[in-house]
Amino acid sequence: MSDETTNDNTNDSTNDTAVATSDDTTTSSAAETEVETEVQARVEPRVEPKAEPKAAEKVVASDEATDDTRTNPRKVREGIVVSDKMDSTLVVAVNERVRHARYGKTVQRTKKLYVHDEKNEAKVGDKVRVQETRPLSKLKRWRLTEIVERAR
Repeated sequence: MSDETTNDNTNDSTNDTAVATSDDTTTSSAAETEVETEVQARVEPRVEPKAEPKAAEKVVASDEATDDTRTNPRKVREGIVVSDKMDSTLVVAVNERVRHARYGKTVQRTKKLYVHDEKNEAKVGDKVRVQETRPLSKLKRWRLTEIVERAR
């Protein structure tokens, strides 16, 4: 019996060593490959400076100032001027047709937008096109783009 236990202990110790050795080699090689990929990722962009894309990026950056090339274009609405009593501000009524959630009937909803009109061009009854902009005052979030049709 003592011989069997001795043999079992010897086999177990050799197996443990073999397992430990194989784990160490895989761990070290995996760590080395991770380090190599990190080094390559850091080195590659610095090694190859590209002059042409930078010039193209500058052109794109200047084009982004226009509203057409924005990634999220500004909203545009058409409506009728309801009031022009304020200085450089219009109140524009925008009608929107929406399908009712439950009944499916088309419903008209009207929203009043406060619009910046720098030159006081538009008058009551004009059909105008407005565009979303940064907040200009407490309620003004739109600006006059063009007068589509003059009132008769």
